[in-house]
Amino acid sequence: MIKKINDFLAGWPMTIAGGVFLITSFILPKAGYPKGELLAWVCVVICGSPLLYLSVWRIIHNKGISKISSALLISMAMIAAIFIGDLFAAGEVAFIMEIGALLEDMTTDRAKKGLKKLISLAPKRARLIKNGTESRISIEEVVIGDTIRVLPGETIPVDGRIISGETSVDQSVMTGESLPIDKGAGDTVFSGTINLYGSIDFEVTKTSRDSSLQKLIRMVEDADRNQAPTQRIADKWASYLVPVALLIAVASFLITKDIVRAVTVMVVFCPCALVLATPTAIMAAIGQATKHGVIIKSGQALENMGKADTMAFDKTGTLTLGRLEVTDIIPLRGMSKKELLMLAASAESRSEHPLAKAIVEKAVSWNLPILECRDFSMTAGKGISAIVKNVRYVLGKEEFITESGRTLEKEASSILDALRSEGKASVIVSDAEQSIGIIALSDVLRPEVTDMIGRLKKMGVKTVLLTGDHKKAAEFFAQKAGISEVRADLLPEQKVEIIRSLMEEGKVCMIGDGVNDAPALKIADVGVAMGAMGSDIAVEAADIALMTDEISKLPYLKWLSNTTVKTIRRAITLSMCINFAAITLSVLGVLTPTTGALVHNAGSCFVVLLAALLYDRKYHCD
Repeated sequence: MIKKINDFLAGWPMTIAGGVFLITSFILPKAGYPKGELLAWVCVVICGSPLLYLSVWRIIHNKGISKISSALLISMAMIAAIFIGDLFAAGEVAFIMEIGALLEDMTTDRAKKGLKKLISLAPKRARLIKNGTESRISIEEVVIGDTIRVLPGETIPVDGRIISGETSVDQSVMTGESLPIDKGAGDTVFSGTINLYGSIDFEVTKTSRDSSLQKLIRMVEDADRNQAPTQRIADKWASYLVPVALLIAVASFLITKDIVRAVTVMVVFCPCALVLATPTAIMAAIGQATKHGVIIKSGQALENMGKADTMAFDKTGTLTLGRLEVTDIIPLRGMSKKELLMLAASAESRSEHPLAKAIVEKAVSWNLPILECRDFSMTAGKGISAIVKNVRYVLGKEEFITESGRTLEKEASSILDALRSEGKASVIVSDAEQSIGIIALSDVLRPEVTDMIGRLKKMGVKTVLLTGDHKKAAEFFAQKAGISEVRADLLPEQKVEIIRSLMEEGKVCMIGDGVNDAPALKIADVGVAMGAMGSDIAVEAADIALMTDEISKLPYLKWLSNTTVKTIRRAITLSMCINFAAITLSVLGVLTPTTGALVHNAGSCFVVLLAALLYDRKYHCD
């Protein structure tokens, strides 16, 4: 009950009400109504009660030096001011402290919705095949060794190994791979991934509790649970300030025999400006970042971004645009590129495969006609066959072309090897007898990436690529981007382990966009998500979101973070200098508790002004 009352009093409405009564208590005596000063009692009760409760709670429950907090110092000054009858000073220090606490709370609230969205990806039922009969059962009833059937478009419910059937699987939820992975008998499938087409039967190798998706959920839960709350700067200083304040106040009383001077020392020693320095600067920085389309969820994220000396990047959807495009059209038999693309697009026009769609889109963008396609057939995970202009064309992988009786010359094989080394997927086009061309497709590097990586390197940041893609594709993109270190073929848990190892060497920032990146984004010192096209789960797991997907904002984020930290340090230095001067004047008897409170309040105003200037600071990057 006491906690509920204090939580109510510590909220914005009651704190603002307390501030109104405090100002009124200062104005009315000046206007000839001396009893008006008693209105300060309202502010003392509203703003002081939560501070007293917090300071007592920490003394009882905290251990060691953490029993001494900024709330204790403020409470002591407030009680001392009440003791000598200076209600305005008592109310003022309590009010400023409460405002600082509320501002800081606004900057440290963290969203918790992402985990629920991750959990929602897990299928609830599975299609069990037993003794030739199909039945639907709850996912919790599935046991190791069961045979599960998955139809086209369905989500794979648990981990397993394919017994029969061929298909292509969208594994981006787990690995971030941009290309669907062709699967056949003996291949492994993961929970949460999507069966694009082709019915498959697989043997369960892990129950739902131990599946890859559940492991992903647990990693995000653990990372979130292990995030230590940021200790307030004022509380760090309180362990030093409380004994020093008491010592100076007692010494002042013993020397001067004036209790008012001792109380004034307690009032001006209160770390109100110190309390305001961090949250006001952080709120200004967060406000500026928002103008640039960057959402920063906490002050700790800003601080850690400034300290980050390593940035780890996901590839697909982060460094790349996250969509397949035709990059190479290579005729082998004298025909033009346009003719080869037109024939390929016409043959692929009935296919739902992502590679086929990209080929058709390319032909449409070139304003090429899509010819009539007859007798279309598809072999899942291998290729297609269709008749265009009375000629049967076969398109697909090398094995599919040779299995269909067409020849593949050495020239084509060497071209395919070169394309593979660049991480590209290739579709071979053949007529009734032989291969007539090759069409290569790839994800596309964002145009601003190379410049962005260069700027980060100038700032002394090491860059690392972490991806579920194959090593050759990863190395090709890393070389184009200017990233020196590459880790490829990674599952989400492997990304987490690498992030942990990098964190042993310094502060690490992880940048990603997919569900598979969520655990790494959580575990890193600071996580940055691509907000526009990234998954909601990645955005919720991250500390910072780039809402326009402009990855070029990363150098700006580093600059903003560094500038914010410098502003906070300047504000703290200024508040300390003002406090030191006020303490000296208090000991000399120049200041009273009321005038001391006003001087001390002026310091708080200067701190807020410094933070306000940060809001409109211009970004400059060489």
